[in-house]
Amino acid sequence: MEQKTPLLEVKDLHTYFDIEGQKAWATAGVSFNVFPGEFLGIVGESGSGKSVTSLSLMRLIPDPPGHIDSGSVMFEGKDLLQLPLDEMRKIRGRKIAMIFQEPMTSLNPVLTIGKQVMESVLLHEDISKDEAQKRAIHVLTEVGIPDPEKRLKDYPHQFSGGMRQRVMIAMALICRPKLLIADEPTTALDVTIQAQILELIQGLQEEAKDNATILITHDLAVVAETCDRVIVMYGGKIQETAPTNLLFKNPSHPYTRGLMGSIPNEDSKGKKLYAIPGNVPSIMDFPEGCRFCNRCEDVMDICRTKEPELVEIAPGHELRCHLSDNMVASTNGGEA
Repeated sequence: MEQKTPLLEVKDLHTYFDIEGQKAWATAGVSFNVFPGEFLGIVGESGSGKSVTSLSLMRLIPDPPGHIDSGSVMFEGKDLLQLPLDEMRKIRGRKIAMIFQEPMTSLNPVLTIGKQVMESVLLHEDISKDEAQKRAIHVLTEVGIPDPEKRLKDYPHQFSGGMRQRVMIAMALICRPKLLIADEPTTALDVTIQAQILELIQGLQEEAKDNATILITHDLAVVAETCDRVIVMYGGKIQETAPTNLLFKNPSHPYTRGLMGSIPNEDSKGKKLYAIPGNVPSIMDFPEGCRFCNRCEDVMDICRTKEPELVEIAPGHELRCHLSDNMVASTNGGEA
């Protein structure tokens, strides 16, 4: 991908939760860029820090108990973490929008669907209620809500889980934001609708070539079909990042290889799928060294005591693993 000025530049993001007087670090030094026109995927198991990262970007971490401790999030020349809240509200929904993971807890049960979909466009744009209603009907049609004129008057409890998810997507898309953060946007949808929604998001991004999307998901198959570049997170840190085709061709972190090995394919028919040993540890109980060392099948002594750095092992391919020393050496013809 041609290197442009980043649309979003995240540097050294640290977010913690205060749990019984102790700081539990949900993100610890997360840094990445999102470029205009890019579809960036962030993958990892539940508890890896994906959603906390996205909520931190939007400054939606509940405080208390959560707190963004340090770092910067640069967007259009402004550090979002330093903006007054009234300025941040002007950006949310209009320039940066988010599709939340849980539609039932994100929709207001006492407001009609129409009011909730229209709210963002009425707040950020100088248009009449009639025009806002037309925009709402159009975007609900785009996401596959049948008879949208009638459904505008309904309440969230009158929609199925999949329909509520589509409403959440419509709310995020109505202002055509420059950056869309989609946190598991198609979890409640069947495969056919899932494909339609992802095609819609991709199509909107192609129309506005300077816009970008961050897709947070567990589904590596979706990532393979939609994303230009992938970030693999574990333990609140980026463990590997690479262009999508390179990551799938050469997954280098043991955790990434474990995720890849759990995907069904032609070779896995009739066989038991691979499962990464153990479970994601509590954010209060990460190992001292590499955060994946207690589940890693390639663990070495150094892994238990020293945290590896995130280093570039090939152009555009970064890895946080002590195995990277050998990879860099082989890339450089044997010189580490």
